[in-house]
Amino acid sequence: MLFAFSAAESRIDRVVAITAVASSRIDSASLSKWHDLLGSEPHVAGTPGDVREIERIAAAFTAMGLEVEIDTFYPYLSHPTSALVEIVESSADAPLPVSPDASRPRRGVLALDLREKNLAEDPSTAHPGLTFGWNAYSGSGDTTGEVVYANYGLKEDFARLKALGVECENKVVLIRYGKAFRAQKARNAEFAGASAVLLFTEPAESGSGKGLVYPDGGWANATCIQRGTVNALPYPGDPLTPGLPATKDAPRIPTQSVELPMIPVQPIGYGAASEIMGRMRGAVVPDESWQGGMSMAYRLTGGSELRVRVKIEQRREISESANVIAKLRGTGVAQGTDTVIVGCHHDAWGFGAADPLAGTIVLMETARVFAAMAKDGLKLDRDILFCAWGAEEYGIIGSTEWVEARTPWLIQHAEGYINLDMAAMGTRLSASASPSVAHAVRDAASRVVGVDATQTALAEVEATGGAGSFIAGPIGGGSDQVAFVCFAGIPSVALGSHGSEGTSYHSNYDTVEWYRRIVGSDYAGASLVSRVCVALIADLAAGPTSTRRASPIIEVAAGEIERLHSLVSANANLAAIGALAEWSEARAALASSLEAAKRCDLAGGEEVRQFESMWISEEGLPDRPWYRSLFTASDRNDGYGVVLLPALAEAVVDKDSAAVSSALKSIVTAVKVR
Repeated sequence: MLFAFSAAESRIDRVVAITAVASSRIDSASLSKWHDLLGSEPHVAGTPGDVREIERIAAAFTAMGLEVEIDTFYPYLSHPTSALVEIVESSADAPLPVSPDASRPRRGVLALDLREKNLAEDPSTAHPGLTFGWNAYSGSGDTTGEVVYANYGLKEDFARLKALGVECENKVVLIRYGKAFRAQKARNAEFAGASAVLLFTEPAESGSGKGLVYPDGGWANATCIQRGTVNALPYPGDPLTPGLPATKDAPRIPTQSVELPMIPVQPIGYGAASEIMGRMRGAVVPDESWQGGMSMAYRLTGGSELRVRVKIEQRREISESANVIAKLRGTGVAQGTDTVIVGCHHDAWGFGAADPLAGTIVLMETARVFAAMAKDGLKLDRDILFCAWGAEEYGIIGSTEWVEARTPWLIQHAEGYINLDMAAMGTRLSASASPSVAHAVRDAASRVVGVDATQTALAEVEATGGAGSFIAGPIGGGSDQVAFVCFAGIPSVALGSHGSEGTSYHSNYDTVEWYRRIVGSDYAGASLVSRVCVALIADLAAGPTSTRRASPIIEVAAGEIERLHSLVSANANLAAIGALAEWSEARAALASSLEAAKRCDLAGGEEVRQFESMWISEEGLPDRPWYRSLFTASDRNDGYGVVLLPALAEAVVDKDSAAVSSALKSIVTAVKVR
């Protein structure tokens, strides 16, 4: 079947027609087959399973007729060797054992489970490639100490402990998951003097307190363990090559100068955590916000009669992984910004059926549909790159290395990036986006599910910075969009859906069986996200002009300036900061830039790129120079979070008048560069 469009047809007519054809070709059976293929074995980055996953993806892209490149990189990864957590009673009749041999029973010692129980209902859970629970980049060591419970492990939690007279020095600190990135929890504990950290799944938030647990329901059972990186470096990507691609011969930072954890950090399930908490005899937590869902009072300390041993061995070494890049060439009509990039990572902590494959299957299905349409004669104007990123779970490594290697090219040629990490987890559509392409997300959803349905599906989307600027919170941290947005200044979208009743996050239960039981074997959510994704690609890749808009960028920045100024003005102690003349200068500069941006939008020119690239600073943010965008960055205290106008926002939080002045001046300079 060949497709042809007349010269009289408008750009939007073409987009609507292409969307209709592409959307009709999304196939739930095909999505299911992608899941079977890519979720067939564990594939942690840098392992043989990872190699085979890369080969599977490359072979599939090649079979579609795409131009395939395997982009190999060499990151500094960690790999687990062994882990042990045991309760040791230190009373006179049960002295601390001298022998480290945990294989034979000993009086006074209870070894805790560090692996999920196998389930007859889900045979995949017995796969020999699955491992015990572990946190990547944990320090190696063998330590025994008394126990302190530190709630969520936030800075304010440790400050509260100190105010209550509870010392963490040389203690094993018990912290529940939630509220913040696990790496920040571990770092906070290490700064507080802890000798080891135990991170446990909180049943009230993701386990039995939410509903039936797996396999009867979808929530975490008592043995479910959340793995994940505890890399809290002030930059994503390879720990040893910040700002540079991690090639085989790249210059690298000495390993001893990289601030990765030095103390053991171990994740456990709430069954293991209850064994510890149930033996604690210290003061009950100071208020209800520290109490969780285990059936006992949460206590701050275990007392001198309770000691816990944590022994972890990991090896850190230069490893190998790869991104798989597949190109579908366009007609070449579009000039300048001539490539649309779609991506999702391929590595996982186990089978990864939800994270990342609920997004990777959308990537593969989208690629299949557009490749088939191209064979039938229907091509878009811009090239499309379909990218499966490696080693995301360790610290967003593969995509960051790829962006660092080709930033000038991206600034010149990338129309936008769409990220699909863990994208299909229900049927409630969600999205976050750079302001310049936020309207395109709304329009794509409208073309797929209708305006009324879109307003319902995007119920969490906020209108920020003016009518038509729809974003579900500003895009920045947490996944493979980070380097595109925060380093290269490429407009990006994180697309997905949610609503399933349960979680298998980073556990051995993240299997295709779990997904089909809990999210759905009909792949309705994956089909929905795939259809919205093809609609968005059709819009971004249809030339010859850009679909991006400049004015929402300036409107969002101006709105954030007003919000921050109101924040300091409402605080009598910050009157000097609120009175700085630079606030007015920034307002005036943004007002002038907004007028220019509106003219740019009316003209429909490629100059819109300047309104995004102008925010990129070669010096980067204070104390975080890798983050070059003055517009958006990952939250410095929570890698999953996002902060707008980060230099200014952080200076306000720090109550630093000089830093506020400097940040406002930087904004004025950036806006005037255009």
